[in-house]
This record gives sequence, structure tokens and C-alpha cells, in this order.
Amino acid sequence: MYFGSRDMPVRLLRQEMAKEQPLLPGSWWVVGCSFRYLAIFLLAILFSIAFYCNREGRLFQRRLESFSSVQIHGVLASNCNLFAGTWVYDNKSLPLYKDSNCSFMFDDLACEKYGRRDLDYQYWRWQPDNCDLPKFGAKALLDKLRDKRLVFVGDSLNRNQWVSLVCLIESSIPSSLMKSRSLKGSLYSFNAKEYNATIDFYWAPLLVESNSDDPSNHHLSDRAVRVESIAKHAKHWADADILIFNSYLWWKVATMKVFQESLENSTAVYKEMESRKCYEMALKTWSKWVLGNVDGNKTRLFWMSMSPPHTLASNWGRPHDELKCYNETQPITKEELRGSESDPEMMRLTERAVESLQGRGVKVDLLNITGLTEYRKDGHPTVYRKQWRPLTQEQLANPLTYADCTHWCLPGVPDVWNHLLYTYLV
Repeated sequence: MYFGSRDMPVRLLRQEMAKEQPLLPGSWWVVGCSFRYLAIFLLAILFSIAFYCNREGRLFQRRLESFSSVQIHGVLASNCNLFAGTWVYDNKSLPLYKDSNCSFMFDDLACEKYGRRDLDYQYWRWQPDNCDLPKFGAKALLDKLRDKRLVFVGDSLNRNQWVSLVCLIESSIPSSLMKSRSLKGSLYSFNAKEYNATIDFYWAPLLVESNSDDPSNHHLSDRAVRVESIAKHAKHWADADILIFNSYLWWKVATMKVFQESLENSTAVYKEMESRKCYEMALKTWSKWVLGNVDGNKTRLFWMSMSPPHTLASNWGRPHDELKCYNETQPITKEELRGSESDPEMMRLTERAVESLQGRGVKVDLLNITGLTEYRKDGHPTVYRKQWRPLTQEQLANPLTYADCTHWCLPGVPDVWNHLLYTYLV
């Protein structure tokens, strides 16, 4: 099992022991005793197998419950996999905000503002198969965050989620004097003053130190990392009460340069390594930091699974990929979904890192957004955005090059991610 799968059913194997047949009559000292010993031996084997299967089944079930079950209004819904379900069109209760009314909106996510006219992407809610999500309550969340600091750590998709959460709660703080936003280097900060609640985002796309750590100038041809160095970043989030990590997109290159010394040293020796191996090493560094620095009684840990892009239209049945996700206005149906742009091996590496921490007594909630997000080819900004400046007419006419099919329009899919997070927190 890896956490990107769209369905995570738990199948329990039940075995009935066959009734024991009567032993052969006669003395233990006659030849027939061999059959009796054989029967006893086979019976012992069957009991051992039954015990082992039952034990492994319980362990496997606990693993899945650790990823899939959640406290909903104080009750553990162990049969509720929040991440297996259906997208339901709902234009009555959604959206919960408008991009034009969120003073913390970023222009690269404000699709309606920059010309997108089909707005159905704003009206889809996630419905788990066997339970209901609690209604999102901004004030209830702020009460939970009173006198606390929540920090998203990772890449631009975690920033996407941070903007979503800030927009979701901003409407409950009507006075502009009671909220503030600041950007200082890699740290983006929102503060709800009445609650003394801080919601931050920290830019660390590879979690460990890298040459992509500049929040503005990070698109470099050669990617370089120090896979054993995380302290430079961690000092900015070490005091958080709630930490939400992600890291995926920036590892999607063939190889990376791995440095032991400072990246600023032009004469430093480096080793070229396969990027997936680098990712595994970085996860070990992150895990080591968690074990040495996180107090489980004070700090809650989350890991957001990968958000799949939609650049290959053939994955949902289109004959050509020239337009990527441009002009897509409906989610993918289960029948249409033919492929994935996710990386199962990276999923397994992340899952193993989380499981290893849990095995050592550190609780990490893994929010499996990959499968449900995979259906939402309709929710990306494509050309309806402004990065540093609005796209030119020539760029608008070239979606193959300029359509953003990685990030998400707001309101939209990241609101659902935050609704799931809310379910865990509140």
C-alpha cells in the first residue's frame, strides 16, 4: 500500500480452523503413533499460521487507521477513510470566499480576477464514502489556534494551501486592525490579533538546504542540496505548535548535486546523485530533526502527500497533450482516469519515513490528498494568472508553454485540503 492510491480498503482475512479429527487408536508405542504426532504437528502449524495472520492483520489495520481514521467531534471514526470518496457539485454552500474579497490572495492563484469565466471549479466539495466532513468553522479553528503558531513548511503548493487557509478564516475577522500579514524573506506570516493566533508559511521546497531556497530567485538549471543540513531552515519553525510539511515537485529532476560543505563555496566538492536517493536521504535528515526536536505533547505534525499536476491530457483520455489542462472545466471521472503524474516510489519513501517515526512514538498524521486531487484537472490556473506580470496575448495563445497545471485556483481544491486538516485539528 502507498498513500497515493485512491482507495485504501481494509480487508481482514478470516480463517476457520478445521475441526480436529480423532486420533488413531492404539498404544503410543505402535506404528500408528506416527500419524498422531503428525496430526499434532500439523495442528500446531495451523495455530501458528492463524496467530501470525491475525497479528499481521491487526498491525496492517492499525497502519491504515493511522493514516485514514480521524477524530470527528471527539469520536474515532475508524471505518471512515476521509480520502476515499467522490467530488460532489455544490453551488449552494460553495465557495466559502471570493478571491476578490480575500486581501491575502496572491495573483498567481486569483484565476477569476485574471479572466477565467468558467467558475464551476469553485463549486466542488469532497464527500467521503462512509462519513461526512464536519462543517468548516473559521471561528472554531481560530479558537483552536488561540495563542498558537501553525506553520506550513515546503514548496509553492504548501504556500497555495497557506493562502487558502488564510482566505478561509479572514472573513471571520472583519476588522482590518485585527489581522496582519508580513513577508520577510522565506517567511510569510498571518496573525489574528484577537486570538493571538499565527499562521505562517516557510519556503523550503526541499526541506533541507538547497540552491533553490531563495523565495524569488529559485529556478536554477542545476539543482544542488545539502541533504544532511536542515538546521538553517528549522530554526524558523522549531517553536511551532502545529507543523505541516510537504516536499515533492522540486525533486522531480533526474539528478542533483549533493554537497557536504556550504553551497556558497565555489570550490566545494560535490557528488552527482539520483534525485530519488537524495529525497530518501533528506527524509532521514528531516526524521532525525523531528526525533531530536519535537515534543509530541506540545507539537502536532502533519505531512501533506503530493499534489499531482495535470500536464498529460492523455491521462484522462484526450488524444493530445498540446493544451495540457487548458480549457478543462470538469473533474476526471473514475472511468476516464488512465494514468498518473505522481511518483509511487516517492510516495512509498515518504510513507516509510512516517511509519518509522510512528514506530518510535512520534505521531505524524499523513494527509493523503493525492488520490482525491488527481481527479481535479479542472482546478488549475492555466493562463488565468499573473506571476510577476500578466501574460501577453502571445503567451495566452500558447498554453503548452505557459499554462500552469500544477498550482490551484482559489477558491478551489486547496480549500478541501484545509477542510480535511480542519477535521483533524478541531
